[in-house]
Amino acid sequence: MCSLFKLTFLLAITSLTFSYGQENLKYKIHSHNDYEQSIPLWNAYGNGVTSIEIDVFLKNDTLYVTHEPTEIKKKRTIENLYLIPLQKTIYLQLGNQQEVQLLIDIKSEAHATLKKLVETLQNFPDLIKAENISFVISGNRPEPELYINYPDYIQFDYQSLETISNTEILNKIALISLPFKYFSNWNGKGRLTKDDYKKVSTIIDKAHSFKKPFRFWGTPDSKTAWKTFTNLGVDFINTDVPADASKYLKTLKNRVYHNSFHSDVYKPTFASDRKNSPVKNIILLIGDGNGLSQISSAVLANNGELTLTQLKSIGFIKTQSADDFTTDSAAAGTAIATGEKTYNRAIGMNSNRKPIENITELLYKYQFNSGCITTDEITGATPASFYSHQLDRDMTNATALDLVNSKLSLFIGGGSDTFQNKFSKSNFSILNSIDKIQNSKKEKVGFFFSEKDVPSMMNGRGNILAEATKKGLAFLNKKNKPFFLMVEGAKIDSYGHQNNIAGIISEGIDFDTAITEAIKFADTTGNTLVIITADHETSGLSLPQGNVKEKIIEGDFTTYDHTGTMVPIFAYGPQSDKFSGIYENNKVFHKIKEVLNIK
Repeated sequence: MCSLFKLTFLLAITSLTFSYGQENLKYKIHSHNDYEQSIPLWNAYGNGVTSIEIDVFLKNDTLYVTHEPTEIKKKRTIENLYLIPLQKTIYLQLGNQQEVQLLIDIKSEAHATLKKLVETLQNFPDLIKAENISFVISGNRPEPELYINYPDYIQFDYQSLETISNTEILNKIALISLPFKYFSNWNGKGRLTKDDYKKVSTIIDKAHSFKKPFRFWGTPDSKTAWKTFTNLGVDFINTDVPADASKYLKTLKNRVYHNSFHSDVYKPTFASDRKNSPVKNIILLIGDGNGLSQISSAVLANNGELTLTQLKSIGFIKTQSADDFTTDSAAAGTAIATGEKTYNRAIGMNSNRKPIENITELLYKYQFNSGCITTDEITGATPASFYSHQLDRDMTNATALDLVNSKLSLFIGGGSDTFQNKFSKSNFSILNSIDKIQNSKKEKVGFFFSEKDVPSMMNGRGNILAEATKKGLAFLNKKNKPFFLMVEGAKIDSYGHQNNIAGIISEGIDFDTAITEAIKFADTTGNTLVIITADHETSGLSLPQGNVKEKIIEGDFTTYDHTGTMVPIFAYGPQSDKFSGIYENNKVFHKIKEVLNIK
């Protein structure tokens, strides 16, 4: 039999043409040896699986579900394990009532077993009449010319590529199945070799020329394999872990992103970089939730580089809060802004729930101007950590009042609705256009992107973060005083919580456009230190596959929450080398003091 298979396959490979467009295919999951699951049928059915394999053996006029007669368990009959439960799903309208293909793999003699199967199925009229349930015979089968002798509800698994000219016989074939090992020894790790990929693709195309769905058996069983076979156009994805395969493939469309955003990469001069010269200004950029994988996704989707990746001074910071392994943005922002770790949800408060001086308040004493720019509401946890002191991040109205009375000279962000009438007696001039910022002669200015939350890049926000950074820097620089500016790319974190790779990448690339403005400014002045980091990582992102040339990235996630992993920190400008190494997040504050020579 093996020689016949190989000869048939060899002949098929030599002269095939594409005749079944992959764009017309829709994958289905096949639960291989489903009866070996801890809960047969229900595990597969409950996870939306549409093809279920049942090995049967006829013994003592009973159809047992088993691979070998020596493994028979008395009560494990096809009726008990599959037919009766499936009938109840119809009667009780359980699950999604999806189409279900029972691939009955006959292990005993074909004719006698099939005869008994037909007799058995006659006792389940609801099943054989159901439009969404089909019975397909695999394993030991009669010769194809005998297929037409069986009832209409009985179809067959054709395991050859030999042409069938008889339309009546062809109509009895439900799918074509072939052993994967005859074409490739691939184990599901890495990639198919070029030759194997071509060979496998050719076989799939040939099988589709029959206008029938196709399945490989004996395939590697991994995420990489499931995606590869789906992309190749295999109709039934063979798996022993149907729940895992279903979860992975159902979310694949939302986890693969073809990028259309772009950040023009700026090549720094490095004229002032790492020089042991005085630092006048500090620009701190925080990508909320922007871990190493998030940065990598933006890099790989942006032709393989960003302005960020041009920098030479790189380190890592540990993000744990004072009371938890995994920080939130409030505790992380407070640690960076004040130099002291604190409890989650705290804004500018220490672990004893007392206010602690932040960097903008400290630098105000040294004649610095300060500003905060964010794509979040301006009262969000990260920007608030640089001007406010509240026991909990949700104390929004109190945080807003802290902003009105803060030492900031500039703020730009969302959430104007929170500030109704709050600026009437303040020194802030609220501008109605971002273009007015850089030429404003006011002492303190603010601008709101939006009444509530700021739109994302995916929702048409446009280039406003880079523009705000550029104009904010111009405003602060014209005051002829040293300044500190914090710029937050807030929505990298938002999309991380959603496990949305498209949003992570678009926001990460947009964040890089703001970094570009900061690096350009640093090159112009020669006395500005730029620091880029994150408050924490969000989502446990990994990047299993993609295509740099086509800007395609697949993201996979371990959580919808923050993680405890270290995050990168980059620096550029005078004394930037002091930010290399691995250290706690609260050390960033002390390093800023050090380079500014503040004791």
